[in-house]
Amino acid sequence: MKKFINNLKRYYKYAIYSAKADLKAEVAGSYLNWLWWVLDPLCFMLIYMFIAQVVFRSKVAYFPVFVFVGLTAWDYFNKNVTASVKIVKNNRAIVSKIYIPKYILILQKSFVLLFKMFISWILVVILMFIFKVPISLNVFWFIPIMVTLYLITFGICTILMHFGIFIEDLANIVQILLKLTFYLTGIFYQISRIPKPYSSILLKLNPIAFIIDSFRKTLIYQTHPAYFYLGFWFVVGVLLTTIGISIIHKYENSYAKVI
Repeated sequence: MKKFINNLKRYYKYAIYSAKADLKAEVAGSYLNWLWWVLDPLCFMLIYMFIAQVVFRSKVAYFPVFVFVGLTAWDYFNKNVTASVKIVKNNRAIVSKIYIPKYILILQKSFVLLFKMFISWILVVILMFIFKVPISLNVFWFIPIMVTLYLITFGICTILMHFGIFIEDLANIVQILLKLTFYLTGIFYQISRIPKPYSSILLKLNPIAFIIDSFRKTLIYQTHPAYFYLGFWFVVGVLLTTIGISIIHKYENSYAKVI
């Protein structure tokens, strides 16, 4: 981990600069410019609200906030994981010419998506005020939940990045698994409404379902997350990150030859 920390100190400025460049390039030439970062999550929220509330007649309290919280957390996880599989190959021009720790590419991508996620969380707060969601001190649990989400996501991405270099079909497999996970994560429905013990199993074995449920508990329902499982997934996130970084340190010299 000492090498990892030293590399972070050395290359974090590159990750920040590159993330800013990606954000600028993303809206360059667009008439609405940065407004797309607001409109994109809003449009998805309206679509899922229509499906769940009008088509399936959902009666979940504060439903717009409920959906937006789920979409915000899921979108961050989904886009990071999807990008990580081919991130080295997509940056072969950089990787083949200069040395850069390959997990810095994941860090850079996470900065881009964290910025967009920050905008979505601002929209969540605005919706909470519009729909008069009660607020309690439990909202401060948002911070450890967010840290846990970041660690879980970063750890999974580092491992997928490594295997994505050697397994060409991994991107397709990951897409299928993410689609399945989406429907098992409770983005627009309450997992607690699933008959037991299936609801408990989903919350215990699906970290993203647990994290989204925890966000909703603290932001909407004025309660706290399950302490044990939050700590458990935090530790899992640390372990996944440690494993992923160790694998990359061991094999990254061979990546340029493969791609």
